Amino acid sequence: MLSAPRNEKSNAHLTNQTAIEILCPAKVNIFLKITGQRTDGYHELLTVFVPVALYDKLIISKSEKGLEIYYRGRELPKDENNLVNRAAISFFEKTGIKKGVKITLVKNIPISSGLGGGSSDAATTLKGLNYLWQNVLSKEDLEKLALSLGADVPFFLLQKPAVASGIGEILQPIENFPSMWYVIVSPNLMISTAWAYKRTKLKLTNNIDQDSINSLKKNIFNIPDLLFNDLEKVTLVKHPFLSSIKESLLQLGALGALMTGSGPSIFGLFDSAKKAQAAGKMLESYDKGDVFVVKGLS
Repeated sequence: MLSAPRNEKSNAHLTNQTAIEILCPAKVNIFLKITGQRTDGYHELLTVFVPVALYDKLIISKSEKGLEIYYRGRELPKDENNLVNRAAISFFEKTGIKKGVKITLVKNIPISSGLGGGSSDAATTLKGLNYLWQNVLSKEDLEKLALSLGADVPFFLLQKPAVASGIGEILQPIENFPSMWYVIVSPNLMISTAWAYKRTKLKLTNNIDQDSINSLKKNIFNIPDLLFNDLEKVTLVKHPFLSSIKESLLQLGALGALMTGSGPSIFGLFDSAKKAQAAGKMLESYDKGDVFVVKGLS
């Protein structure tokens, strides 16, 4: 079971003038409603992203030439489709910088789990490279590059609770978001986001709970009542055992439980570290997947 690091004041550490270590947080969606489909195949949505203290780590250092990427931890694609590789290439193409870089990714966030690890790695790669090269790109340039890599990559440049609309790229930060603990269970199962969206019936999702979203924007928080995810209808029908994880979290004292993104990860909300740790310890004994007990970031 992984717990949130305590007293985490910064997610970046400059080791010297030419190297940086930087953390890449995961996210959960505490609300996700599909509102339509665009002609380019993307889905319009309304969602609430919350970053959590479950991290990958990037170690980035300048080199004379070339792009070297190394991996530790979980297995993931090591070709040009890897988002760290794509982010680095896009940065150097945009800036015209000829120098090279060495990147080591320490992968802790489960792959294709609904926790946004790949998108977080991509955004953090852009931020880290820009930092090492004295902010050669503006905030707007970084956001454009991030969006070219994926719809939720811009959120990981922000790394604060936010309401997202459009395809996920229109972000409105939520101020004073309540401090919550999240027990996340991530089964050994990979879910394709494209598969889940393709099978979601839009006619079931026309009524948007806009009042709840407006309350968030006004700092009126009742998070358990907000929990909703259109994609649950698809993923939980395909994999019914995920429903038992939700039920276990609720039985162990969660204020609410929900699948994040397209799944398969399920999280429960807790109002104290003690309650979350106790639930996480019990869930580990159930052997339903990796268990993470982490604090939300704000």
